[in-house]
This record gives sequence, structure tokens and C-alpha cells, in this order.
Amino acid sequence: MNKNFGRFLMICAMGMMFPLCTMAQEYQLVWCDEFNTDGKLDDASWNYERGFTRNHELQWYQPDNAYCFGGHLIIEARQEKRPNPMYEEGSKDWRKSREFIECTSSSVTTRGKHEFQYGRFEVRARIPVAKGAWPAIWTLGNSLPWPSCGEIDIMEFYRIKGVRHILANAAWGTERRFSAKWDTQTVPFAKYLEMNPDWASEFHVWRMDWDEEAIRLYLDDELLNETLLSETINGSPDHQNPFKQPHYILLNLAVGGDNGGPVEADAYPMRYEIDYVRIYQKK
Repeated sequence: MNKNFGRFLMICAMGMMFPLCTMAQEYQLVWCDEFNTDGKLDDASWNYERGFTRNHELQWYQPDNAYCFGGHLIIEARQEKRPNPMYEEGSKDWRKSREFIECTSSSVTTRGKHEFQYGRFEVRARIPVAKGAWPAIWTLGNSLPWPSCGEIDIMEFYRIKGVRHILANAAWGTERRFSAKWDTQTVPFAKYLEMNPDWASEFHVWRMDWDEEAIRLYLDDELLNETLLSETINGSPDHQNPFKQPHYILLNLAVGGDNGGPVEADAYPMRYEIDYVRIYQKK
């Protein structure tokens, strides 16, 4: 048993931690990472994405920018300049046309190590909100290419027409290859600041309740989005429902790109702090 998982169960059994003890009896904890051991992530649970990956983002993903400290997973975006090892002069591929890496960050996933079909997913985190920051908590299905694999964005944060928003989304395949059907809900970030001016300096809980009928996404117990699985059928040729298969978890801090936008001059280093990831399933 993972020692963090065992420790969590022990504390809960002693009545000192509420999530498992007071949760409705229909659920049980099946996996968690509490990030209580300083240093590198547990390789038995996590993978690292590497290089330039998607959405024309600025960051070069590398393992060094993700580490555990003080009971949290820290994903840090740093301003660094060095040659791009993928560079090809004259290339039209955005990953290869950049002569230099301008910043670095990390994206970690449980693909092939921890994958789940249905349940309650909880992530407690403090997100960076500087201009250019694009933190996310999301899942992808373990079969079929995107978007037919299915994508669930439990949390995204970025600017829309210059205005900061928190998003809760689901996406699946259409008749056009690589073209997604989106069910998106956006909430202006100003709403949370009006209720609590210190919101950005505090930790918050993002939750997904996912079963055979629907995906429901919450922030601090407020329902942000509900997607009915009766409506999430891929287009041809597979016509499958991507949300009736196991999904794996991704935690990443992107910078700039299609949605992150221009970066504030003093935004670096950006720190995305995750307190825990917990997965519950019905007994």
C-alpha cells in the first residue's frame, strides 16, 4: 500500500480528518496522493509530459518543475532561456520553429498507472492567477485519439477577451476528425473576489461526481456544470461514449498559448500548489 494512502486511512480512522469519515456511506476512498514526502513525485503513480505539447503554449514541460514540499505538490513555471533541441530553421511546426525555450513548467499524469471509471474526484489546490497563467485539473480517456477519447476539465483558469475566468468543461468527438463538441461553463473570476478578496491566496476544492448518467463539476461545493452522458456520443466512425471508459488524471501549469494569453512581466515564477488528489468510488 502507498504509505501516504495508508497514513490517510489511519488518520481518518482516528477521527481527525473529515472527508472519508463523514462522506456518505456509499463512497469509499480507492486512491489518493497527499504529497507528504518532500522531493520527487512517486514514479509508481505519476508520469511527466515533456517538451512543447499543445495549444501553442510557451512552456517547455520538464520533470524538474514539479516537486513535493511541505505536504503540497508544487508545479512551478519559470522564466528560462535556452536552445530548443527540436528547432528546425524554416519549420512550419510551432514546436520546431522556436529557436529558444523561453519558460519551463511541468505537466504530470497518471496515465497507465491510475485510471478510473466513475467516482468522486477531489483536488484541493491554490492556483496562480497572474496574466498568462493557465493551470488545469483534467482527465482524458485511455482509448481513442482526442477528442473521441473524451476530456473532462474539472478546472481551468485563463482569460477570455482579457477577463479572468474559471471554467468547467467536457468535450467529446464529432463527425470531423480532431473537432470537439464542448459543454463549457465559464464563471468570471471577479465573482469569487467579490465574495472573498483573499480568494487567490487560499486553497479551494475542485470536485467531479461522475456516474453512468452524468458528470457534475463543483468548486467548493458549488455546482458549475452538469453534462448528461446521454448527450456525449462521439461521431463516426466509432459512435462510442468516451465517458463510459476509464480516464486518467492530468495536473499542469501551462503559460500563454491559445488561451493563456500574454504573460505579465513580473508573473514568474508562477506556483500552482496541490494539497491532495483523492478518488472515491461507490461501494
